[in-house]
Amino acid sequence: MPISKKIQTSVERASWIRKMFEEGIARRAKYGAENVFDFSIGNPNLEPPPKFKQVLKDIANDARPGQHGYMPNAGHVETRRAVADYLSKLNGRIFVPDDVVMTVGAGGGLNVVLKTILNPGEEVIIPSPYFMEYNFYLDNHQGIPKVVKAKPDFSLDFVAIEKAINEKTKAILVNSPNNPTGVVYTRQDLDTLGQLLNAYSRKLGQPIYLVSDEPYRKIVYDGVRVPSVLNAYQESFVITSFSKDLSLPGERIGYAAVNPDISDKKSVMNGMILCNRVLGYVNAPSLMQRAVALLLEESVDISLYQKKRDMLCNGLADCGYEFQKPQGAFYLFPRTPIEDDVAFVAALQEENILAVPGSGFYGPGHVRIAYCVDDRTIEKAMPGFAKVMKNFKK
Repeated sequence: MPISKKIQTSVERASWIRKMFEEGIARRAKYGAENVFDFSIGNPNLEPPPKFKQVLKDIANDARPGQHGYMPNAGHVETRRAVADYLSKLNGRIFVPDDVVMTVGAGGGLNVVLKTILNPGEEVIIPSPYFMEYNFYLDNHQGIPKVVKAKPDFSLDFVAIEKAINEKTKAILVNSPNNPTGVVYTRQDLDTLGQLLNAYSRKLGQPIYLVSDEPYRKIVYDGVRVPSVLNAYQESFVITSFSKDLSLPGERIGYAAVNPDISDKKSVMNGMILCNRVLGYVNAPSLMQRAVALLLEESVDISLYQKKRDMLCNGLADCGYEFQKPQGAFYLFPRTPIEDDVAFVAALQEENILAVPGSGFYGPGHVRIAYCVDDRTIEKAMPGFAKVMKNFKK
């Protein structure tokens, strides 16, 4: 075998999202793009805000020397200062540039944090359903996922979380607004989680970290607000990116921030900076760092995603689908009428509708539908959604 057995196994287990995305490419070639309805991948279909292009032009025209050279591995000081000021305003407390590391997207940020905190064999609790790439990120750093089911409404199950904590527990990883469910954890839930982690950190004699993955923070609906883990628990990290709210997934830019009161902050930050380098990122892309520093208050028009959510929810409800209406992100996670969600997705595929089995997110019996697509895709897919549901409810 030309590649490692471990990687070969990982390839075979690789994300359902990518598999369905590739299926979409093949079906578009066979049936025509207008006849294929691809809800498989969270690739934003909105263009970046107009200010983004103007900022890029201004940066490109900056004739000062050294604009594209190496920088501190944590990122440009002026960018980290801008992020720190933004976090201070958002959280009502003081952040400084040394609380921030600019990263290669949220995925890069999660790998930096996990490499910094994990010893081999330590466990990270993850409420399910969740984004399955987390498993690979943990494996990168010899960590072990400890999966706990959320409640039926996808809120945190504190009884299950408490049962999962043991002497090997190093962190809990949460994602709010959540991919794939769209749930937003409440202030009360985060406070309860913080109290639970405080109690067990004292009991174990070492901190259990709370790591929050927040690339969808600005994409929320109906007046919902996303409370911050940084105000709920001292031993916490926030990781985010500009992939979703600025529609810049291909630019791979984000940041990781620590709670200003985190224990042994100097060692934690030194570890994150080293890990940013030795993981091969070296530093986040320089041009994008300079751009996002001027765009922290910007976002795409979130009302357009809310319109798509409502269009999809109303249409699927009329077809007999059952679901929790998402509070944020751009995914719907309806229940399937049969236990075998893979078979249900295969039936949708026969109608040229591409979605992802909930099993791929540790949420069997569901299907994930990414509605960051044009309105026509939602409208034209409805007859197929209706036909499949009708067939299974006969």
